[in-house]
Amino acid sequence: MSQHQGDLEDVSTFDDYENNLALYKRLFEFTPRYLALDHHPEYICGKLARNDADEAQLTAIEVQHHHAHIASAMAENHIPLSHPPVLGIALDGLGFGDDGTMWGGEFLLADYCAYQRLARLKPVAMPGAAQAVRQPWRNSYAHILNSMSWDTFIQQYGDTALAKFLCQQPIATLQAMLLDRVNCPLASSAGRLFDAVAGALGLHAGQVQFEGQAAIELEMIVDKDALPDYIAGTGVCRAYRFSIENADTPDGSSGSPPLDLDAAGMWPQLLNDLQQGVTNSIISTRFHAGLINGIVEMVDLLHQTYPFKDVVLSGGCMQNAILLEGLIQSLKERKLNCVSHALVPANDGGIALGQAAIAAARIAQRAVHKAAPHQASSIKYQASSIKQ
Repeated sequence: MSQHQGDLEDVSTFDDYENNLALYKRLFEFTPRYLALDHHPEYICGKLARNDADEAQLTAIEVQHHHAHIASAMAENHIPLSHPPVLGIALDGLGFGDDGTMWGGEFLLADYCAYQRLARLKPVAMPGAAQAVRQPWRNSYAHILNSMSWDTFIQQYGDTALAKFLCQQPIATLQAMLLDRVNCPLASSAGRLFDAVAGALGLHAGQVQFEGQAAIELEMIVDKDALPDYIAGTGVCRAYRFSIENADTPDGSSGSPPLDLDAAGMWPQLLNDLQQGVTNSIISTRFHAGLINGIVEMVDLLHQTYPFKDVVLSGGCMQNAILLEGLIQSLKERKLNCVSHALVPANDGGIALGQAAIAAARIAQRAVHKAAPHQASSIKYQASSIKQ
């Protein structure tokens, strides 16, 4: 894998990216026949790959963002092509989903060739779209409205610093945008949930200098010594509660509704803590413990139906050591084999490995079918059972 390239929307970075592609071809003396790319239609690297594929008559293989995250961890851990499907949990900021919405909190039954979306974080609007990435308070506002009305929030929590801060923002404009569904895409994003909680605590609520800054500070204030008690619910230590429910509408990728892990129920608990002057450290600890418990509860529920033995953890949010270690410990207690990253970045810095692995697996699968169309493939789950 190459060094980190940077933001390709910067002209000089994009030029450097193209130069490095050419350099790699010379250094390793190869000419590609296939180009693997994220299937987001607006990614600059994807547009370049499609253009290059057209000009050189190459085959472009589009790969869903979170499937690539899972495959990256699988490849790093030497999981073979013939391995039964794993449960992949990909938590990050954003990735383009099969249904045209933004994904970011995904539970995928997956092998290298295909996947099925079993569950997700319940989608919440991102007011202002890209602005919600830069301004965490927008996510706080959206998540609060996912839990209660604005009037209820002001009536019950109007005396909090959070309410006073939000009242200084262009709330009327955001309300109109949400009502008319203008520039407010739905996203099942774990990253935006972290931003929402951080914004509620006043951690870079107005503006971040880089994506994930507020979430990083939220992680830093967790009481690590008390966290196990909150996860276990020991004594008075109680984690925030997430609920599991059926999605309102069928998923665009599979035609059947996934399960939703819904954060709405935790917001009254969090806001009560803010109102009562509970420290940010305890609130962050209760949130992390609640998210860990919610994810593990979802795994338990899915495991009743799907006979996976391995859980693969990937995505930018898995750089959060509190979240990652808490999940690994809880899943090991359930006798599940837990796989994540040690050498390859869990965030988008490692996604190219997953894209390459998926592309190679699909090429191999096509070769098997072409050579012996009437014989069973060595890949255990076909597209009829897992989304291709």
